[in-house]
Amino acid sequence: MSMKILKWITVVIGTLVVLGFLSVSYFMGGPKQLYGFLRYGATQMRPGSLQVGDKAPDVELVTLDGRSRFRLSERLGKRPLVLIFGSYT
Repeated sequence: MSMKILKWITVVIGTLVVLGFLSVSYFMGGPKQLYGFLRYGATQMRPGSLQVGDKAPDVELVTLDGRSRFRLSERLGKRPLVLIFGSYT
């Protein structure tokens, strides 16, 4: 395969990757949301077994700014705690 064809294939694949990233970012609300989903959400996706009324599991949570983490058990019972789960649908 000649170098000219290889360069064109690389350009086409790179363009498709960038266009794919931009289109998914648009539908998810922006690049920050896509990055956050890929960094935190996609790695945690698995089927759950919780039912309505079950006690919340002790999980590690990340603050919105991404700089600090805390365990759910550290915050329960002290003050009201609100967890907001965004929707990408």
